[in-house]
Amino acid sequence: MGIFCLLILVFQYQNIQYYFSMNRKIIKIDEQKCDGCGLCIPNCHEGALQIIDGKARLVSDLMCDGLGACIGYCPQGAITLEEREAAPYNEEAVMKEMIPKGFNTVVAHLEHLKEHKEFGYLKQGVRYLNAHREELSFDPDEVVARIHSKDTSRHQPAMAEARHQGGGCGGGGCPGTQEQTIESHAPETGTSYAPQPSQLKHWPVQMHLIHPSSDHFKGSDLLLAADCVAYAMGDFHSRYLKSRPLAIACPKLDSNKETYVQKLIALINEAKVNTITLMKMEVPCCGGLLQLAHMAREHARRKVPLKAVTVGIQGDVLSEEWI
Repeated sequence: MGIFCLLILVFQYQNIQYYFSMNRKIIKIDEQKCDGCGLCIPNCHEGALQIIDGKARLVSDLMCDGLGACIGYCPQGAITLEEREAAPYNEEAVMKEMIPKGFNTVVAHLEHLKEHKEFGYLKQGVRYLNAHREELSFDPDEVVARIHSKDTSRHQPAMAEARHQGGGCGGGGCPGTQEQTIESHAPETGTSYAPQPSQLKHWPVQMHLIHPSSDHFKGSDLLLAADCVAYAMGDFHSRYLKSRPLAIACPKLDSNKETYVQKLIALINEAKVNTITLMKMEVPCCGGLLQLAHMAREHARRKVPLKAVTVGIQGDVLSEEWI
């Protein structure tokens, strides 16, 4: 019996050693190659990448899932995957790497921890800054003030830069994930209810499931919409969907988006769609859908007009233009 228990203990110890010696994959950014274009940002599903001081920065080792979805969207080849020993997460070690990259990177990292409710690590990071105050080129008190400020206009200029480029989330976390309360502006209609007919004319509509060769796409005016648009707009069906075939996608959360580009190319070349109306939300990460449409148009044999419609979180149309 004693020998049996000893064997169990040895087996468990070996399993523990194996667990702690396992490796994990994580992205690595070559800042010499990175030009800050921001194309990688919408394709990081965990929000671990941000444009800071003109460069893509990994602001969270903790959140990087190692899938490398961002790699294929870097035109400069600045992002690679490397394998590291899967040691337990150490906030002090992360802070040592963040500090040389400057004030904005440190702020972005700590704000990312706050956004994901990693308050224990957040406190560790602040304590590390205070303990090394004399060695820093910036004031830790200003870092803390920035993190706790509710004034989003104080976020670094990188947010505006990333939005301008269609890149996505700079500043303190992705605006598309920030909670908001939306007040209804619909007029009171009493208790009566009149069902509104759907204007959807075909199924399926998700980009992974549609068949570009289907008859309902041939010679049509295609409506390509981000998933959230129909939920935000009260008149989506009557105003935009009517008489149009529909394809929907989420540029932030969907996987294998390369397939979307190929299907859009087929819709242009084979189904010969007349026009494409692309509807996206105002949040930066939704800009990835427009990037996919641009890529498809660049590689297609035919040229088709593309209209971009940006919808606000309140459901109003912010812009509508042919591009």
